[in-house]
Amino acid sequence: MAHLSAAGAEVYSNAGDIGVITVCLVMVILLITSYVSRTRSYYIFLGIICVLVAAALVSVSYHRLFAQNDPRLYDLIYALRVLYQALLFDLFFMFALYTVVVSNLEHRKARIVAVVSSLMWLVIVGVDVGRAIAGTGYRVTEEGMVFNRSYLYMAGYILFVAFLAVLMARVRKLLYKRVMYGFYGTMAVSVLLRFYQMLLNHSSLTTMTFLFPAVAMMYIMHSNPYNVTLGAVDIRAMEDMVRNLYARKASFVFMSMLLPEYDEEGREFPEEIRAQVRRFSVDFFKFRKCVLFQLGNGRMILIFPTRLNPNYEDRITRIMAGFQEQYQRFRHLYKIVIGESIEEISRRNEYVGLIKSIERGMEDNTVCRVGAEEIERFNRDEYILRELTDIYNKRDPEDPRVMAFCQPVYNLQTGRFDTAEALMRLDLKETGLVHPDQFIPLAEDHGYIHVLTEIILNKTCREIRWLLQDGYQIERISVNVSVLELKDEAFCGDIDRIISGNRVPGEKIAIELTESHSDADFMIMKEKIEELRGQGIKFYLDDFGTGYSNMERIIELPFDIIKFDRSMVAASAADERSGKIVENLAHLFRDMHYSVLYEGVESEADEERCREMSASYMQGFRYSRPLPISRLREFLTKTG
Repeated sequence: MAHLSAAGAEVYSNAGDIGVITVCLVMVILLITSYVSRTRSYYIFLGIICVLVAAALVSVSYHRLFAQNDPRLYDLIYALRVLYQALLFDLFFMFALYTVVVSNLEHRKARIVAVVSSLMWLVIVGVDVGRAIAGTGYRVTEEGMVFNRSYLYMAGYILFVAFLAVLMARVRKLLYKRVMYGFYGTMAVSVLLRFYQMLLNHSSLTTMTFLFPAVAMMYIMHSNPYNVTLGAVDIRAMEDMVRNLYARKASFVFMSMLLPEYDEEGREFPEEIRAQVRRFSVDFFKFRKCVLFQLGNGRMILIFPTRLNPNYEDRITRIMAGFQEQYQRFRHLYKIVIGESIEEISRRNEYVGLIKSIERGMEDNTVCRVGAEEIERFNRDEYILRELTDIYNKRDPEDPRVMAFCQPVYNLQTGRFDTAEALMRLDLKETGLVHPDQFIPLAEDHGYIHVLTEIILNKTCREIRWLLQDGYQIERISVNVSVLELKDEAFCGDIDRIISGNRVPGEKIAIELTESHSDADFMIMKEKIEELRGQGIKFYLDDFGTGYSNMERIIELPFDIIKFDRSMVAASAADERSGKIVENLAHLFRDMHYSVLYEGVESEADEERCREMSASYMQGFRYSRPLPISRLREFLTKTG
C-alpha cells in the first residue's frame, strides 16, 4: 500500500513486520528448548525480544488503520505512531543497557550510560508527543494527506546510533575482539539498510533493522550450548542452574557418571553409549526440568529438582537398574555418584569439585551415595587445595609445609643401603600430616604439581650435599615426577637449575616416571629423558605391573631401573604360574641390562623370593617405613 505525503509516496508492506514477529517467536522457542544461562544480560535480551514484537504489532496496526483513511481514527493513528517510535527508541536504550551489562562496565560509568540514554529517550519521545498534541508535528488531513515537517525521528535515530557507536568503542577492550566485530558488522548493516530504505521512501523494513542486533546477541551471547548428540550442556550451564536453584531455595538431586577410559583428551563416547544416554534422560524424566551436563569427555551429570520429581528415589532405582542392564552389554569401567543438594556446596557452587573428590576415593564399578563422610572429606580436600594454591603462588623452595620424607633402598650388589626414594608429605595446620594420595591428584588437576616437585627436589639435593659433606656413601636418591610436568618446555631447565644450584652431581639424582598411554606423551617423555640423561641423571620406570604396560615402548625409552610394583611381589607368592611370570619378566629385563627394583618387600619370604627373581634392589617395610629424609643417614655407611 502507498501513503501519500507532502514529500511524496511512502511504500509499506507488512511482510517486514510479520517477519520480525516470526523470527522473534523462533528465537523464543529456541531459548525455551535449549539451556541458556539466566544472567542479567539474558533477561535484557528477553526484554528486547518483547519490545521488538510489540513494535512490529504496533507498526502493522498503525499502517492498517492509516490505510482506512477514516478521520475518526486519526487520534488513534497519532497515538500508534508516537508509540511505535517510542518503542524503537526504547530498543536503542535497551541496546545500550545490554552493552553495559555484557562488558561489565564499572558501576559509575554504567550509571552515566543509563542516565544519558534515559534522558535522550525522554526528550525525543516527549518532544514528539508534545508536537503531536500541538498539531505542529505529524498530522493527517481529512483528505488523507500526511504532513510531517519535523526531522525529529531521524535526528533521534542518528543521535542514538552515534551514542551506541561511542559506547561500543569505549568498551571494546572489555570484550573479545571477534565478539565486537560481530556487533559492529551487524549494526553497520542495520544502519545502511535503514538509510537505503529512506532513500527509496520505504518503511517496510524499519522494525527489521532493529532485529539484526538482537539476532547477533542470540548467536554470539546466548547460542545453544547443547552437545546435540548427547543432549548435554556444559559446565557453565550447570553452574548457572545450581546458582538459580540455590537462589530460589529449591532442592535438587544430582547423579554423576564417570567412564574413566573416555575421560582423556581426544576420546569421545561411541554412538551406542550416546544413544543410551539420550534415552535415559528422556525416558525417565521427559519434561520434568531434568538437565544433562557433560564435563570433559568421560563425565556426565544429571540434575533435576525434587519438587517436580517427588518420586525421584523410584526414578533413581529405575535408572540404576537400566544402567546395570546396559553395563552387561558394554562392560565399561564406571564410577557413579548420587546425592541431594547440600546448602553449603550449593552456596559455593562446588558440586564438580565434590564429585571429583569422591571419585578419587572410589574403586572402579562402584556407586557412592553422598553423605556426611563424603562432605567432610571434600571440605578437607578444599582446605588442602587452598594450601596448595598458596604454596604454588609463593614458590618458596624452603616452604616448611612441603616435607621431604624418604624410604631407604637396599642394594644387593653392595650389600648396603646406598640409595633411597624421596617421598613427599604436606604438614598443614588444620590436618597435620597429609599423604600423597590425598594431595597429588589435586595438585595435578590444578597445575601445581611441578612447583611441588621443584621444592622436594631442592630439599633432596640439599640433603644429598650434606650427606656427601659428612662422608656418607650415597649413590643416588630418586624423585617422583608426574608425566604432566614433562609437557612444560622449561622442565629440563628447572631440574638442571635446582641440581646445579645445590652443587650436587647429576648422577646423585634419579627421576621416577610412570608409563604414559598417549603417543604424544610418549614422545615428550623420550625427548626429556634423553636430554637429562646427558647430565648423568638416571631414570626409573615406576609401578611396572600395574594397569597397562607396553613392552615395546618400555624398551624404546632409555630407563635404567624397572621398579616392580608391590602387586607383582604379592602375585609372585600367589601361585607357581604367577611366580614364573614375574620371574621371567625380571630375567628378561636383567638380560637387557636393566636393573630390577622390587617395591613393597614386607617379609623375609618376600626378600628371599625377590633375590631369586633377579633383584638388584629391594625396598619396603621389611627394611623401613617412610621417614624424614634427615634420618636417612641412620641407614647409610660412611666412607672409610
